[in-house]
Amino acid sequence: MQRWRGYEAAPSGWGRSVVTIGTFDGVHMGHQATIGHAVERAKEMELPSLVLTFDPHPSEVVRPGSHPAVLTSPSRKAELISGLGVDVLCVQPFTLDFSRMSAEQFVHDLLVEHLHAALVVVGENFRFGHRAAGDVPLLTRLGRTFGFAVEPAPLVSGDGMVYSSTYVRACVDAGDVETAARVLGRPHRIEGVVVRGDQRGRQLGFPTANLLTARFTAIPADGVYAAWLARGGQRLPAAVSIGTNPTFAGQERRVEAYVLDFDGDLYGERLALDFVARLRAMEKFDGLDQLVAAIADDVARTRQILG
Repeated sequence: MQRWRGYEAAPSGWGRSVVTIGTFDGVHMGHQATIGHAVERAKEMELPSLVLTFDPHPSEVVRPGSHPAVLTSPSRKAELISGLGVDVLCVQPFTLDFSRMSAEQFVHDLLVEHLHAALVVVGENFRFGHRAAGDVPLLTRLGRTFGFAVEPAPLVSGDGMVYSSTYVRACVDAGDVETAARVLGRPHRIEGVVVRGDQRGRQLGFPTANLLTARFTAIPADGVYAAWLARGGQRLPAAVSIGTNPTFAGQERRVEAYVLDFDGDLYGERLALDFVARLRAMEKFDGLDQLVAAIADDVARTRQILG
């Protein structure tokens, strides 16, 4: 998969293409259906498929301070999109000037002049241009003017809910990682670098990897979870604690993973956690014996859930 930074990076000899557009945070089942439709149509038309996405999240530029929790890092998003068979990923820097581009200018400059769209595939609720003035009917009318077709992709739903990044964020924020996984089509993942913590876990017999995550990362609600730790090509079972360690009157919210049957040093490594199930809420225990017993039970349940 080719990667471009901005639509103006399209090579001079770039021909017609099938384009799909969206923020695609999470690359959930709905996104996968839209992108997959574009890829299939591109194969039928014998044209390259191109995904146009944005960085940073548009809401942070349009309404500073409103940046939503991020479900997928830029590198993870690119990895997932590449796995869908896309030929080109174009990441458009979303600036204040870009946000002021009219819907008509967006179509002319991006889709016609640079990306040479023959077909545009978007979700049926797609909006574009300054103040989100453009919608699918306008895009279709402009397509007739400029010579490209538009195919709206139907929204994907389940359990009475339309699948969306907002819905996944709500599930993660509530600690409902099982529902989040169904919408994503895989466990919710967070990534980070292992840094030194208070080393209390080691003293209790359960040494943990303290994960420092990027700003805006969508971290599940406080509690204890069964998760897979991804380390290079390895996938290791882990019991993960998220919270402030109330038993020790902690103040800093942390993500700490006890990796089952692992003996080694993870400091400085970049790792990922894929959340499978929530075991319990975060609790304050009256003594260390109760805490150690609870952790042992968490580990046993993690082992059972992950097999």
